[in-house]
Amino acid sequence: MTVGVLALQGAFREHEEMLHRMGVATRQVRLPRDLAEVDRIILPGGESTTIGKLLVMYDLLNPLRERILAGMPAWGTCAGAILMSRRIVDGRPDQPALQVMDIEARRNAFGSQLDSFEADVAIKGLDRPFHTIFIRAPILEKPGEQCQVLASLPDGRIVAARQGTMLATSFHPELTDDSRIHELFLTF
Repeated sequence: MTVGVLALQGAFREHEEMLHRMGVATRQVRLPRDLAEVDRIILPGGESTTIGKLLVMYDLLNPLRERILAGMPAWGTCAGAILMSRRIVDGRPDQPALQVMDIEARRNAFGSQLDSFEADVAIKGLDRPFHTIFIRAPILEKPGEQCQVLASLPDGRIVAARQGTMLATSFHPELTDDSRIHELFLTF
């Protein structure tokens, strides 16, 4: 199995490092031809508008969308979750996105970089709470019928969801030493 990591902008190296520690082969995805070499893909955190524009610039938006809709497992963390969502709330009206997952993402829902925080969150499928890191994070809203909520904060805000072979997390598991969410994604 080779896991692709979208390597246009953002925290792609951290995902690669986590996967390498787990003994999983990775490939950086920057061009459409790179998609042929991967079995699944991680869309990292970063800046969702910038990543979306780069997806268009490098002719990756439609080929990536097609692979995901054809069943390739995909996981978006933070900005990646925004890009996967069917609708981006508080985004730019011209913001390019994949729109593959039946959920909405509200950008920067917790505030600015200064409002970043950490919390222990119970996640369906994991045996104990996961220590999460939120950095200018989105919240996920209005999941469709096929979308399963995996984690919410105590106030009910959704921070992780799954739809078939797609996973979206508002937080950054790649910035921790805990590989359990990466392991979960590898089972899709």
